[in-house]
Amino acid sequence: MLPSELKTVLAKIAVGEGLITALTGAGISAESGIPTFRGKEGYWTIGSTEYHPQAMATFAMFREQPMEVWRWYLYRRGVCHRAEPNAGHLALAALEAIFDDRFLLITQNVDGLHLRAGNSLRRTYQIHGNIDFMRCADACTDEIFLLPAGFWLKTKDDPLPQNVESVLRCPRCGGITRPHVLWFDEYYDETNYRFNSSLRAADRTALLLVVGSSGATNLPLQVAGLVGGHGGVIVDVNVQPNPFSEYAEDTGGFSLQSSASSVLPEIVSALGG
Repeated sequence: MLPSELKTVLAKIAVGEGLITALTGAGISAESGIPTFRGKEGYWTIGSTEYHPQAMATFAMFREQPMEVWRWYLYRRGVCHRAEPNAGHLALAALEAIFDDRFLLITQNVDGLHLRAGNSLRRTYQIHGNIDFMRCADACTDEIFLLPAGFWLKTKDDPLPQNVESVLRCPRCGGITRPHVLWFDEYYDETNYRFNSSLRAADRTALLLVVGSSGATNLPLQVAGLVGGHGGVIVDVNVQPNPFSEYAEDTGGFSLQSSASSVLPEIVSALGG
């Protein structure tokens, strides 16, 4: 059950002005069975060497082992596509249906589950990219290109598909493409990751729902800082304490130590859904 004080706050926000923004991280997708890849599932073996995700998910590794990086991402893509949106994803899609342009979703997840749940691409800022897309590794164009349906690996031991060389080519220059994701040795930008747009949205946000984010990257922390700084209400939903839960409580918001699938439907109901 939501605290009665929170229900009162949500009811007031529902009939007010300002954006209702959801900021989601790996925790919401973990409930759909997608591992964070920081544990055992994340290791990747090349030859006799095991690499951590923090090493695989870098442009430096891509320059050295482009096809191994692609093989790792195509395996990850298979994991994502076998998962299904959960009640938390569906609740956020319901919020968009209720509030239209008053709603915005900022997600750190690259799995595409929010879009599959029903959130629109126009109101979804995928600030770490999307594993279903690729772009030119040489940046000959800002375009992103959709990978074919079913183009993924089922197990870590699967070889790359036979037609990989033709599929993973830039349609504009013919060079190799890269996964459309933000790597550990890269920075946020507006073109690929909606950096400036996210900060502008934070300035207009009346309610920030932080869901399943650990606060390990700087753009989500900046968004929360801006919302709290102008008096917006922050509600953190996470099974573990984290920087957002502390900041929410420090700024008069709420910390709900629970799963997204159990709490978000209640929040939708309190907002009038």
